[in-house]
Amino acid sequence: MPIVTPILAAQYLRMSTEHQQYSTENQAFSIEKYAQDHSFKIIQTYVDAAKSGLSLKHRPGLRALLQDVTAGKTDYKTILVYDVSRWGRFQDTDEAAHYEFVCRSAGILIHYCAETFSNDGSFPSSIMKALKRAMAAEYSRELGVKVFAGQKRLAELGFKQGGPPGLGFRRMLVSPEHKPKRMLVFGDRKSIATDRVVLIPGPAAEIEHVREIYRMYTVKKMTLRGIAEELNRIGIPSAKKGQWTHTVVARLLSHPKYIGCNVFNQSTARLGTARIARPRGDWVISESAHQGIVDLATYARAQEMLGDIGFRRTNERILRELRALLDLKGLLSPRIIDSDPTSVCAATVKARFGSLRRAYELIGYKCRAPQVSRLDAKPRVD
Repeated sequence: MPIVTPILAAQYLRMSTEHQQYSTENQAFSIEKYAQDHSFKIIQTYVDAAKSGLSLKHRPGLRALLQDVTAGKTDYKTILVYDVSRWGRFQDTDEAAHYEFVCRSAGILIHYCAETFSNDGSFPSSIMKALKRAMAAEYSRELGVKVFAGQKRLAELGFKQGGPPGLGFRRMLVSPEHKPKRMLVFGDRKSIATDRVVLIPGPAAEIEHVREIYRMYTVKKMTLRGIAEELNRIGIPSAKKGQWTHTVVARLLSHPKYIGCNVFNQSTARLGTARIARPRGDWVISESAHQGIVDLATYARAQEMLGDIGFRRTNERILRELRALLDLKGLLSPRIIDSDPTSVCAATVKARFGSLRRAYELIGYKCRAPQVSRLDAKPRVD
Protein backbone atom coordinates (compact mmCIF):
# COMPACT_ATOMS: atom_id res chain seq x y z
CA MET A 1 0.00 0.00 0.00
CA PRO A 2 1.57 3.32 -1.06
CA ILE A 3 2.55 5.80 1.62
CA VAL A 4 0.55 9.03 1.42
CA THR A 5 2.62 12.14 2.03
CA PRO A 6 0.59 14.47 4.22
CA ILE A 7 -0.17 17.99 2.99
CA LEU A 8 1.23 20.68 5.29
CA ALA A 9 -1.47 22.85 6.82
CA ALA A 10 -2.07 25.67 9.28
CA GLN A 11 -5.09 25.97 11.53
CA TYR A 12 -6.94 29.13 12.49
CA LEU A 13 -8.87 29.15 15.77
CA ARG A 14 -11.17 31.93 16.96
CA MET A 15 -13.34 32.02 20.03
CA SER A 16 -15.41 34.96 21.21
CA THR A 17 -17.68 34.46 24.22
CA GLU A 18 -20.54 32.70 22.49
CA HIS A 19 -20.76 28.98 23.23
CA GLN A 20 -18.53 26.26 24.64
CA GLN A 21 -18.76 24.42 21.32
CA TYR A 22 -16.54 27.16 19.92
CA SER A 23 -13.80 26.86 22.54
CA THR A 24 -10.36 26.76 20.97
CA GLU A 25 -9.85 23.26 22.42
CA ASN A 26 -12.99 21.92 20.77
CA GLN A 27 -12.12 23.58 17.48
CA ALA A 28 -8.59 22.18 17.57
CA PHE A 29 -9.90 18.68 18.35
CA SER A 30 -12.32 18.72 15.41
CA ILE A 31 -9.73 20.19 13.07
CA GLU A 32 -7.15 17.57 14.08
CA LYS A 33 -9.61 14.77 13.32
CA TYR A 34 -10.41 16.37 9.94
CA ALA A 35 -6.67 16.63 9.23
CA GLN A 36 -6.12 12.95 9.98
CA ASP A 37 -9.05 11.90 7.80
CA HIS A 38 -7.86 14.03 4.86
CA SER A 39 -4.09 13.53 5.11
CA PHE A 40 -3.17 16.97 6.39
CA LYS A 41 -0.37 17.70 8.83
CA ILE A 42 -0.84 20.79 10.98
CA ILE A 43 2.46 22.65 11.37
CA GLN A 44 1.28 26.11 12.46
CA THR A 45 -1.53 27.57 14.54
CA TYR A 46 -3.03 31.05 14.54
CA VAL A 47 -5.33 31.91 17.43
CA ASP A 48 -7.71 34.76 18.26
CA ALA A 49 -9.02 34.03 21.75
CA ALA A 50 -11.92 36.09 23.11
CA LYS A 51 -12.07 38.08 19.88
CA SER A 52 -15.16 39.21 18.02
CA GLY A 53 -15.45 38.16 14.40
CA LEU A 54 -16.91 41.49 13.28
CA SER A 55 -13.69 43.08 12.04
CA LEU A 56 -10.05 42.42 11.28
CA LYS A 57 -8.79 45.28 13.42
CA HIS A 58 -8.81 43.48 16.76
CA ARG A 59 -7.82 40.04 15.50
CA PRO A 60 -4.02 39.73 15.63
CA GLY A 61 -4.17 36.02 14.80
CA LEU A 62 -5.95 36.46 11.47
CA ARG A 63 -3.86 39.53 10.66
CA ALA A 64 -0.67 37.51 11.24
CA LEU A 65 -2.00 34.72 9.02
CA LEU A 66 -2.78 37.11 6.18
CA GLN A 67 0.58 38.86 6.54
CA ASP A 68 2.42 35.53 6.34
CA VAL A 69 0.39 34.48 3.31
CA THR A 70 0.88 37.73 1.38
CA ALA A 71 4.59 37.82 2.24
CA GLY A 72 5.09 34.23 1.10
CA LYS A 73 6.35 33.18 4.55
CA THR A 74 4.44 29.92 4.65
CA ASP A 75 5.45 26.28 4.41
CA TYR A 76 1.84 25.14 4.39
CA LYS A 77 -0.53 24.92 1.43
CA THR A 78 -3.82 24.69 3.28
CA ILE A 79 -5.58 26.54 6.09
CA LEU A 80 -8.03 24.59 8.25
CA VAL A 81 -10.87 26.50 9.93
CA TYR A 82 -13.65 25.00 12.05
CA ASP A 83 -16.50 26.65 10.11
CA VAL A 84 -17.40 29.75 8.13
CA SER A 85 -18.38 31.73 11.23
CA ARG A 86 -14.93 31.20 12.79
CA TRP A 87 -13.35 32.87 9.77
CA GLY A 88 -15.50 35.86 10.67
CA ARG A 89 -18.92 37.38 11.13
CA PHE A 90 -18.09 40.33 8.90
CA GLN A 91 -21.12 42.53 8.30
CA ASP A 92 -20.04 42.90 4.67
CA THR A 93 -19.84 39.33 3.40
CA ASP A 94 -17.52 40.50 0.62
CA GLU A 95 -14.90 41.19 3.29
CA ALA A 96 -14.83 37.54 4.34
CA ALA A 97 -14.64 36.53 0.69
CA HIS A 98 -11.79 38.97 0.08
CA TYR A 99 -9.60 37.50 2.81
CA GLU A 100 -10.21 34.00 1.48
CA PHE A 101 -9.40 35.21 -2.03
CA VAL A 102 -6.10 36.65 -0.76
CA CYS A 103 -5.15 33.19 0.50
CA ARG A 104 -6.32 31.42 -2.64
CA SER A 105 -4.36 33.86 -4.84
CA ALA A 106 -1.23 32.81 -2.94
CA GLY A 107 -1.95 29.16 -3.74
CA ILE A 108 -3.33 28.35 -0.28
CA LEU A 109 -6.76 26.78 0.01
CA ILE A 110 -9.13 27.05 2.97
CA HIS A 111 -11.04 24.06 4.32
CA TYR A 112 -14.04 24.57 6.63
CA CYS A 113 -13.85 21.38 8.63
CA ALA A 114 -17.28 21.34 10.30
CA GLU A 115 -19.31 22.40 7.27
CA THR A 116 -21.34 19.92 5.25
CA PHE A 117 -19.99 21.19 1.92
CA SER A 118 -16.54 21.01 0.38
CA ASN A 119 -14.92 24.34 -0.34
CA ASP A 120 -14.00 23.27 -3.87
CA GLY A 121 -15.19 26.26 -5.88
CA SER A 122 -18.20 24.42 -7.31
CA PHE A 123 -21.50 26.22 -7.78
CA PRO A 124 -23.29 24.45 -4.88
CA SER A 125 -20.27 25.11 -2.64
CA SER A 126 -20.19 28.80 -3.56
CA ILE A 127 -23.92 29.17 -2.87
CA MET A 128 -23.65 27.45 0.51
CA LYS A 129 -20.60 29.47 1.52
CA ALA A 130 -22.27 32.78 0.61
CA LEU A 131 -25.36 31.72 2.56
CA LYS A 132 -23.27 30.75 5.60
CA ARG A 133 -21.46 34.10 5.51
CA ALA A 134 -24.76 35.96 5.41
CA MET A 135 -26.09 33.83 8.27
CA ALA A 136 -22.97 34.52 10.33
CA ALA A 137 -23.38 38.27 9.80
CA GLU A 138 -27.10 38.14 10.57
CA TYR A 139 -26.42 36.20 13.77
CA SER A 140 -24.30 39.11 15.03
CA ARG A 141 -26.95 41.65 14.06
CA GLU A 142 -29.70 39.71 15.83
CA LEU A 143 -27.51 39.12 18.87
CA GLY A 144 -26.70 42.82 19.02
CA VAL A 145 -30.40 43.70 19.07
CA LYS A 146 -31.08 41.21 21.86
CA VAL A 147 -28.10 42.34 23.92
CA PHE A 148 -29.07 45.99 23.57
CA ALA A 149 -32.65 45.25 24.63
CA GLY A 150 -31.37 43.45 27.72
CA GLN A 151 -28.95 46.23 28.58
CA LYS A 152 -31.67 48.84 28.17
CA ARG A 153 -34.01 46.98 30.50
CA LEU A 154 -31.30 46.62 33.17
CA ALA A 155 -30.33 50.29 32.78
CA GLU A 156 -33.94 51.28 33.36
CA LEU A 157 -33.78 49.30 36.60
CA GLY A 158 -30.80 51.40 37.70
CA PHE A 159 -27.97 48.96 36.99
CA LYS A 160 -24.79 50.30 35.37
CA GLN A 161 -23.97 48.82 31.97
CA GLY A 162 -20.19 48.87 31.72
CA GLY A 163 -17.69 51.69 31.61
CA PRO A 164 -15.67 53.43 34.34
CA PRO A 165 -17.56 55.00 37.26
CA GLY A 166 -16.09 58.49 36.85
CA LEU A 167 -14.61 60.90 39.35
CA GLY A 168 -16.38 60.76 42.70
CA PHE A 169 -17.92 57.32 42.24
CA ARG A 170 -17.06 53.67 42.65
CA ARG A 171 -18.74 50.49 41.37
CA MET A 172 -20.54 48.16 43.77
CA LEU A 173 -21.32 44.57 42.86
CA VAL A 174 -24.84 43.67 43.95
CA SER A 175 -27.28 40.79 43.66
CA PRO A 176 -30.35 41.08 41.39
CA GLU A 177 -32.20 42.20 44.54
CA HIS A 178 -29.71 45.09 45.03
CA LYS A 179 -28.01 43.37 47.98
CA PRO A 180 -24.38 44.67 48.15
CA LYS A 181 -21.68 42.04 47.65
CA ARG A 182 -18.38 43.90 47.28
CA MET A 183 -16.84 47.00 45.75
CA LEU A 184 -15.11 46.56 42.40
CA VAL A 185 -11.68 48.06 41.86
CA PHE A 186 -10.29 49.17 38.52
CA GLY A 187 -10.15 46.23 36.11
CA ASP A 188 -12.56 44.03 38.08
CA ARG A 189 -15.41 42.38 36.20
CA LYS A 190 -18.39 40.51 37.55
CA SER A 191 -18.05 36.74 37.21
CA ILE A 192 -21.66 35.67 37.85
CA ALA A 193 -24.08 36.48 35.05
CA THR A 194 -26.94 37.35 37.40
CA ASP A 195 -24.91 39.82 39.45
CA ARG A 196 -25.36 43.52 38.75
CA VAL A 197 -23.35 46.73 39.20
CA VAL A 198 -24.45 50.04 40.68
CA LEU A 199 -22.66 53.30 41.43
CA ILE A 200 -21.87 54.39 44.97
CA PRO A 201 -20.18 57.58 46.26
CA GLY A 202 -16.40 57.34 46.15
CA PRO A 203 -13.70 58.77 48.43
CA ALA A 204 -14.56 62.02 50.21
CA ALA A 205 -11.66 63.82 48.55
CA GLU A 206 -12.94 62.97 45.06
CA ILE A 207 -16.47 64.04 45.96
CA GLU A 208 -15.14 67.39 47.13
CA HIS A 209 -13.18 67.77 43.88
CA VAL A 210 -16.40 67.25 41.91
CA ARG A 211 -18.32 69.76 44.00
CA GLU A 212 -15.50 72.28 43.67
CA ILE A 213 -15.60 71.95 39.88
CA TYR A 214 -19.31 72.76 39.96
CA ARG A 215 -18.58 75.77 42.22
CA MET A 216 -15.85 76.97 39.86
CA TYR A 217 -18.33 76.95 37.02
CA THR A 218 -21.57 78.10 38.64
CA VAL A 219 -20.29 80.45 41.37
CA LYS A 220 -16.86 81.62 40.29
CA LYS A 221 -17.97 81.76 36.64
CA MET A 222 -14.75 80.19 35.38
CA THR A 223 -14.59 78.93 31.78
CA LEU A 224 -14.26 75.26 30.98
CA ARG A 225 -10.71 75.81 29.80
CA GLY A 226 -9.89 77.84 32.88
CA ILE A 227 -11.19 75.09 35.16
CA ALA A 228 -9.13 72.48 33.32
CA GLU A 229 -5.98 74.59 33.58
CA GLU A 230 -6.53 75.18 37.30
CA LEU A 231 -7.10 71.49 38.02
CA ASN A 232 -3.94 70.58 36.13
CA ARG A 233 -1.98 73.31 37.93
CA ILE A 234 -2.88 72.09 41.42
CA GLY A 235 -2.35 68.47 40.44
CA ILE A 236 -5.83 66.98 40.73
CA PRO A 237 -5.97 63.92 38.44
CA SER A 238 -8.97 63.26 36.24
CA ALA A 239 -11.03 60.08 36.54
CA LYS A 240 -8.68 58.35 34.09
CA LYS A 241 -5.60 59.73 35.91
CA GLY A 242 -4.78 61.95 32.96
CA GLN A 243 -4.79 65.65 32.18
CA TRP A 244 -7.93 67.72 32.40
CA THR A 245 -9.26 69.29 29.22
CA HIS A 246 -12.27 71.49 28.60
CA THR A 247 -13.95 68.43 27.06
CA VAL A 248 -13.51 66.38 30.22
CA VAL A 249 -14.75 69.25 32.39
CA ALA A 250 -17.85 69.75 30.20
CA ARG A 251 -18.64 66.04 30.36
CA LEU A 252 -18.43 66.05 34.16
CA LEU A 253 -20.62 69.14 34.48
CA SER A 254 -23.32 67.76 32.20
CA HIS A 255 -23.51 64.13 33.32
CA PRO A 256 -26.78 63.23 35.13
CA LYS A 257 -25.06 60.58 37.24
CA TYR A 258 -23.90 63.32 39.61
CA ILE A 259 -27.50 63.83 40.76
CA GLY A 260 -28.17 60.08 41.08
CA CYS A 261 -29.34 59.16 37.58
CA ASN A 262 -28.19 56.02 35.83
CA VAL A 263 -27.51 56.82 32.17
CA PHE A 264 -27.19 54.42 29.23
CA ASN A 265 -26.90 54.73 25.44
CA GLN A 266 -25.06 58.07 25.37
CA SER A 267 -22.98 56.67 22.53
CA THR A 268 -22.93 53.55 20.42
CA ALA A 269 -20.36 51.47 18.56
CA ARG A 270 -22.40 48.51 17.43
CA LEU A 271 -21.15 45.77 15.12
CA GLY A 272 -17.60 47.09 15.01
CA THR A 273 -18.49 50.55 13.72
CA ALA A 274 -16.90 53.75 14.98
CA ARG A 275 -18.33 55.11 18.22
CA ILE A 276 -20.84 57.90 17.69
CA ALA A 277 -22.69 60.08 20.17
CA ARG A 278 -26.41 59.51 20.53
CA PRO A 279 -28.85 62.44 20.79
CA ARG A 280 -29.99 63.12 24.32
CA GLY A 281 -33.51 61.98 23.44
CA ASP A 282 -32.15 58.43 22.89
CA TRP A 283 -30.51 58.24 26.30
CA VAL A 284 -31.93 55.78 28.82
CA ILE A 285 -32.09 57.63 32.15
CA SER A 286 -33.16 56.02 35.39
CA GLU A 287 -33.73 58.64 38.08
CA SER A 288 -32.78 58.05 41.73
CA ALA A 289 -30.81 54.95 40.73
CA HIS A 290 -28.03 55.74 43.21
CA GLN A 291 -26.96 58.43 45.65
CA GLY A 292 -26.01 61.69 43.96
CA ILE A 293 -23.07 63.82 45.07
CA VAL A 294 -24.17 67.20 43.64
CA ASP A 295 -27.34 68.98 44.77
CA LEU A 296 -30.14 69.46 42.23
CA ALA A 297 -30.04 73.28 42.31
CA THR A 298 -26.33 73.41 41.51
CA TYR A 299 -26.67 70.84 38.75
CA ALA A 300 -29.63 72.69 37.22
CA ARG A 301 -27.69 75.95 37.26
CA ALA A 302 -24.76 74.26 35.50
CA GLN A 303 -27.08 72.92 32.79
CA GLU A 304 -28.57 76.36 32.29
CA MET A 305 -25.11 77.85 31.82
CA LEU A 306 -23.98 74.98 29.60
CA GLY A 307 -26.99 75.48 27.37
CA ASP A 308 -25.20 78.19 25.43
CA ILE A 309 -21.97 76.32 24.73
CA GLY A 310 -21.04 74.97 21.36
CA PHE A 311 -22.11 71.36 21.51
CA ARG A 312 -25.69 72.43 22.24
CA ARG A 313 -25.98 75.04 19.53
CA THR A 314 -27.95 74.19 16.41
CA ASN A 315 -26.25 73.92 13.04
CA GLU A 316 -28.18 76.97 11.88
CA ARG A 317 -26.87 79.06 14.75
CA ILE A 318 -23.29 77.93 14.12
CA LEU A 319 -23.59 79.00 10.48
CA ARG A 320 -25.01 82.39 11.50
CA GLU A 321 -22.07 82.92 13.83
CA LEU A 322 -19.61 81.95 11.11
CA ARG A 323 -21.19 84.48 8.73
CA ALA A 324 -20.93 87.17 11.39
CA LEU A 325 -17.28 86.29 12.01
CA LEU A 326 -16.61 86.38 8.27
CA ASP A 327 -18.19 89.85 8.00
CA LEU A 328 -16.00 91.01 10.88
CA LYS A 329 -12.69 89.47 9.81
CA GLY A 330 -13.06 89.30 6.03
CA LEU A 331 -11.81 85.71 5.93
CA LEU A 332 -12.00 82.48 7.92
CA SER A 333 -9.48 79.90 9.07
CA PRO A 334 -9.24 77.43 11.96
CA ARG A 335 -7.05 79.88 13.88
CA ILE A 336 -9.49 82.77 13.38
CA ILE A 337 -12.45 80.64 14.45
CA ASP A 338 -10.68 79.39 17.57
CA SER A 339 -9.57 82.90 18.52
CA ASP A 340 -13.15 84.19 18.67
CA PRO A 341 -14.57 83.62 22.18
CA THR A 342 -18.19 83.89 21.01
CA SER A 343 -18.08 81.23 18.28
CA VAL A 344 -17.72 77.47 18.49
CA CYS A 345 -14.28 76.02 17.85
CA ALA A 346 -13.06 74.79 14.47
CA ALA A 347 -13.14 71.18 15.68
CA THR A 348 -16.85 71.53 16.49
CA VAL A 349 -17.58 73.01 13.05
CA LYS A 350 -15.70 70.17 11.38
CA ALA A 351 -17.55 67.55 13.45
CA ARG A 352 -20.96 69.09 12.68
CA PHE A 353 -20.55 69.55 8.93
CA GLY A 354 -17.97 66.90 8.02
CA SER A 355 -15.31 69.45 7.08
CA LEU A 356 -14.56 73.13 7.35
CA ARG A 357 -14.79 73.41 3.59
CA ARG A 358 -18.40 72.19 3.69
CA ALA A 359 -19.30 74.75 6.37
CA TYR A 360 -17.65 77.48 4.33
CA GLU A 361 -19.67 76.45 1.27
CA LEU A 362 -22.91 76.65 3.25
CA ILE A 363 -22.26 80.30 4.11
CA GLY A 364 -21.04 81.15 0.60
CA TYR A 365 -17.39 81.63 1.54
CA LYS A 366 -14.65 80.60 -0.85
CA CYS A 367 -11.59 80.08 1.29
CA ARG A 368 -8.21 81.31 0.18
CA ALA A 369 -6.11 78.66 1.86
CA PRO A 370 -5.75 75.34 -0.03
CA GLN A 371 -5.93 73.19 3.13
CA VAL A 372 -8.97 74.49 4.91
CA SER A 373 -9.82 71.25 6.70
CA ARG A 374 -6.63 71.16 8.76
CA LEU A 375 -7.11 72.19 12.35
CA ASP A 376 -3.90 74.10 13.02
CA ALA A 377 -4.89 75.06 16.52
CA LYS A 378 -5.70 73.00 19.57
CA PRO A 379 -9.40 72.11 19.58
CA ARG A 380 -11.57 73.41 22.33
CA VAL A 381 -15.04 72.62 23.63
CA ASP A 382 -17.13 75.74 23.92
